[in-house]
Amino acid sequence: MPTHVTNAAQPLPRRRTSPEPLRRRQAPPVPRSGRWRRFRQALLLFVAIVLTTDALVGEKGLVETIRARREARQEAARLEALREENARLREEVRLLNDDPGRIEAEARRQLGLIRPGEVLFILRDVQPASGSAR
Repeated sequence: MPTHVTNAAQPLPRRRTSPEPLRRRQAPPVPRSGRWRRFRQALLLFVAIVLTTDALVGEKGLVETIRARREARQEAARLEALREENARLREEVRLLNDDPGRIEAEARRQLGLIRPGEVLFILRDVQPASGSAR
């Protein structure tokens, strides 16, 4: 059976003790040219323009938000008008269910019904002749 044999006679390498601690070498600074600075500024300007344009006219931009709010106000006004009409119609139904005289008046108005013994007069508008006195 092989065993791992170490030579105890050889000493382990020791670190040098020096007055200065070990430090990593720093890479020399890369000289920045004016061209790189202009490119970076142009890139940042382009990104800012794209983001601003998206914020104004994008899918959830300012223009879309204003349009949606206007539509919401219009729909709220329409809903309120429908609620008022619904309340009016409910009141009309209540009156028709409770008052027989109201039912009779509606039947006369809508169907042209008359009571026995009443005489119906139908009046037609007559247009004046074109040569008559004014």
